[in-house]
Parts: sequence; structure tokens; C-alpha cells
Amino acid sequence: MTASSHSRGWPIVFRSGRWVFADTSEPVDERRPCRRCGRPPTPEGHDACLGTIDGVTSACCGHGVEPPHQT
Repeated sequence: MTASSHSRGWPIVFRSGRWVFADTSEPVDERRPCRRCGRPPTPEGHDACLGTIDGVTSACCGHGVEPPHQT
């Protein structure tokens, strides 16, 4: 079984000890834009759709993740 998730709406999988984008097998990084709106991350690396949320270490609105969802 392969672990899977999403990064800014893009499906990602855990392969060979690292997270990669499912469509390109490139390592997950902070440069890929949101799948739905196409906006790049903020200069700080935050999701442009959420912006900066003080005191939060991780957040996801699910923007760009289409059903059926995998958990």
C-alpha cells in the first residue's frame, strides 16, 4: 500500500522514502502553484488561497481536491 495525500490540490504519493507528485514523480516542493486557482505560494511558502494564519503550523482548505477523496 502506498501512502497518498495532496499538496495544493495535486495528488502526491510516498515513494522511495520521499513525497513526490503523482503525475510527474518530481519531489514535492513549495514552488508548485495551486491546482485550482493557479496562484503560486506566497514568498514565505504559504498557500496563497489561505495566506498567513498566525500560530498555525499546518492548514488545508482542500482547494482543488476533487471527489472522490482519499483518506
